Amino acid sequence: MQNVYIAGVGQTPVGEHWELTAQTLAVRALRQALGDLAPERVGALYVANAFGGALHVQANIGPSIAAGAGLAGVEALTVEANGASGGVALRQAALAVASGAYDAVAVVGVEKVTDVLEGRLEAGLAISTDVDWEAIHGATPTALWAMLMRRYMHQYGYTAADFAAFPVNAHANAVKNPNALYRFPINPDKVGGGAMVADPLSLLDCSTVADGAAAVILVGAGLAEELGLPKVRLAGSAVATDTLAVAHRADPLWLAAAARSSQAALRAAQLSTGDIQVLELTDPHGIAAALALEANGFAERGAGVQLGKEGAITPAGALPLATAGGFKARGDVGGASGVYQVVELVRQLRGEAEATQVQGAARAMAQSLGGVGATAATHVLVRE
Repeated sequence: MQNVYIAGVGQTPVGEHWELTAQTLAVRALRQALGDLAPERVGALYVANAFGGALHVQANIGPSIAAGAGLAGVEALTVEANGASGGVALRQAALAVASGAYDAVAVVGVEKVTDVLEGRLEAGLAISTDVDWEAIHGATPTALWAMLMRRYMHQYGYTAADFAAFPVNAHANAVKNPNALYRFPINPDKVGGGAMVADPLSLLDCSTVADGAAAVILVGAGLAEELGLPKVRLAGSAVATDTLAVAHRADPLWLAAAARSSQAALRAAQLSTGDIQVLELTDPHGIAAALALEANGFAERGAGVQLGKEGAITPAGALPLATAGGFKARGDVGGASGVYQVVELVRQLRGEAEATQVQGAARAMAQSLGGVGATAATHVLVRE
């Protein structure tokens, strides 16, 4: 197995792109990521897309994106694992390069969700849950996270206000990200005063799904040397799963898939949680971030919220989180989110993150979740 490096990244702004197709968004991100790399050197294209089939009745978009990006004829396919699609696609690409099957593989995550009305969109999002046990009864992902938050507050003695640090941090970082959906600051009072969406989750503790595309080019060691680019190595990669229905878990406050995938990725990278200097998580709500921090070993059980309250998750803190705005303020880009995460971490490791740069960042971790933690994809990146 050879080492795998990230040779290029690209992204479009997150927003309502009514005038653009999913294919157009994907091609724009891909062309940025390819840079000076000749398209004919790319052996495969993996497309992360969670909702194309459900919302647009268009599946198998890999071939059309490949043709538009100058990659016509390459192996091109779609990877669907709900919100973890981007991370799972990245893992498939990493395995293809590491095995020597290809010297270069492109990954693009793309989502186009704002062309449909709210009812259809919510129904499409709900199929990421267990349809037979959850969605059929009207439960949406937000409703399930709200129930977990209520249970967490009961078990550990917190109030909804204790979670406000997560969306406040996300918005503060997104102000400095020109590609973010929401570029305005908020404060804990505004979070607490927001309209209730799913009690105890208020409007400003809920992310918004939006359109966008992000791309990454993975290459082997030889091509990385030839290109002479700043070296960011994909040092660890893992995917794990849990039950699809939250009700089928013995301990609903423990994200077992997140724990398993992060342990495997860190072990492959020969690192521990204490080595990670900047972090991306699936954080559509503060409760999701808190549970992921605990499952991944960054906090003891019941103490994930404390990292937010103590300021550890800010760019100047001990564990910077969501430096581009996270799901809450950059925007929730569905199956593309895992690719957006890696784009941001590569910018951090290259020292290109400007106003939200984490000084001296050399080791980073991204984790994307599908459903309410049913699938988890974790990647550890190291600057060489």
